[in-house]
Amino acid sequence: MAFILILIFITVAPRTIYANTQFQYHGGSVAKKVLPDVNSTNAMLLVNITVLNNAVFKGAVCLDGSPPAYHLHRGFGSGANRWLVHMEGGGWCYDMLSCSGRAASPLGSSLYMGDTIAFTGILSDVRSQNPDFYSWNRVMVRYCDGSSFTGDVEEVDPITKVHFRGQRIWQAVMEDLLAKGMYKARQALLTGCSAGGVTTFIHCDRFNDLLPGSAKVKCMPDAGFFIDSNDISGGNQQRFLVDQMVTLHGSSKHLPVACTSEMIPSSLCFFPQYLLQWIRTPLLVVNSAYDPLQIRFILVPAAADPNNYWRNCKMNITRCAPWQLRVMEEFTDYMISALTPVSNSRTGGLFINSCYAHCQTNVQALWHSPSSPRLYSKTIAEAAGDWYFGRSVVKYIDCPYPCDSTCNNSF
Repeated sequence: MAFILILIFITVAPRTIYANTQFQYHGGSVAKKVLPDVNSTNAMLLVNITVLNNAVFKGAVCLDGSPPAYHLHRGFGSGANRWLVHMEGGGWCYDMLSCSGRAASPLGSSLYMGDTIAFTGILSDVRSQNPDFYSWNRVMVRYCDGSSFTGDVEEVDPITKVHFRGQRIWQAVMEDLLAKGMYKARQALLTGCSAGGVTTFIHCDRFNDLLPGSAKVKCMPDAGFFIDSNDISGGNQQRFLVDQMVTLHGSSKHLPVACTSEMIPSSLCFFPQYLLQWIRTPLLVVNSAYDPLQIRFILVPAAADPNNYWRNCKMNITRCAPWQLRVMEEFTDYMISALTPVSNSRTGGLFINSCYAHCQTNVQALWHSPSSPRLYSKTIAEAAGDWYFGRSVVKYIDCPYPCDSTCNNSF
């Protein structure tokens, strides 16, 4: 049976959702692991939710038909006309069963989202935590469509009442942010992690096109470079699941046309590696070469390891045997090779470390702190600022695991 990658919260806090978390996927469920608060002396910034009730009339709704939402913390000082938009992640749903289940969670309904969310990492308003973007207008766009904001199906299943409207959510949220001042942005950065990282790849040029021609616009996907690769058994379950998801959500017509006109099937354009050659906007790709989600669900999905030879290794990289690490290295070599268009781009940037981590920019302990991972003595935040403002070229690729002593490989 094909494994369906869907994020389900075991428990949902009724009021506050914390941004400084990483998620562990266990057979379709997820356990939330809160990383140590490296700035406990600072007051936590809690940002209220904005629910776009008017978007319902445009058909821009979550899976359950509820309105979309985002959290906005206004910029100040020199950041008043600078905008950072972060797209929330959380996997995908591939069939009606998984999507209807997701519709009863914060990843499918604004009714289950908390009133506030904690802004940390790249969303922090504290200069010592977020040195280059702390004063910008910072937005967290909530993810409730299950298709990385690409779906667009008019019909609604009369039994499940599930809606597939991710593209309309994207449009409605961007229109609202433009009306609230983003239309006069001088500088802007689109970012997001995991499925939100995929969103960043797909919508990067569209985001650029929304803003003034004089604006400096760039994109920084985090943990979104999910690759089209065979697993250890020689199969390619992820390609099948992506095609199923794109078909269900009606996403093909909203994937970049330059790619879909060339690729067969067009669903391959959901994989960022096939989009890179057509993205015009400068990109900084932040990713672990040993991303645990890709190891667990692309390289070694459960169906490819029926005897559980990889179980301990997948859950804790420090338990991997030498032969397993060699298999991982071949996988990461393929990933890095697929990033060649960014490596060769004059405006592109790379921060590819060897930490066993998934989503690093919105986690304070990984983004910028005394214990953060580093490449060339730079935290991710420092490298991102150098790249965005053109202070230096950022083409950082780490040595193979376990050479990087700055990593916290406890995911």
